[in-house]
Amino acid sequence: MLSVGRLEVAGALPLGPIQISVADLLWFLAGVAAMVAVAFFWGGINPATLIGRLLGRDVTRAGSGNPGATNAGRVLGRKWGILVGVLDVLKGFLPAFLAAQFYGVLVGYLLGIAAVLGHVFSPYLRGRGGKGVATALGAILGVHPWYAVVLLLVFVVVFALSRWVALGSLVAAGVMLVGGALAASGNLPGAAGLPTTIWAWVLGLIILARHRENIIARLRALGRLD
Repeated sequence: MLSVGRLEVAGALPLGPIQISVADLLWFLAGVAAMVAVAFFWGGINPATLIGRLLGRDVTRAGSGNPGATNAGRVLGRKWGILVGVLDVLKGFLPAFLAAQFYGVLVGYLLGIAAVLGHVFSPYLRGRGGKGVATALGAILGVHPWYAVVLLLVFVVVFALSRWVALGSLVAAGVMLVGGALAASGNLPGAAGLPTTIWAWVLGLIILARHRENIIARLRALGRLD
């Protein structure tokens, strides 16, 4: 509550209310906004296109045209696809992890989402980008490592059974939505309640939305969509 130019904020730890001036709060929010912007532009750096140019190939004009790890592996070769995947994971991991360590998990959530959005809507590729799966994995790894391990195992199992990368990503995204619901009900260990729910749902929905064309193409191939 406001009191003589100061704002009383409930602390996350059982230490009682935290007194912070309104000016300090505004500076903090401005700093977070600046970090979110930096994370977005950081996430927009696209390893697939950069490595492709070094090798004389344009991944946006070959294969599926998607500037991500899967298409990089298809166009440039498996080892380059793996390298792109690792770099994409790091794009999400570094801002989320550093923010969580220095400013708390909520800021880590924000910067992780910003990095994923930067990857998906890269300002350096005129708004184009990858599917966001690897970068989202990195963002999750930076704040909740065990969640990332579970999601990676889900992806690996589904891919091993179906041999379809997109299906593994979609099922993992679905698990994130379920995890978000569990966080809201207080049944997800290590979760921060509603913030974790929003974070998990945002990341999960981004991945689902980015795979919309994959879903439509597969349904058409199966003759289930005109």
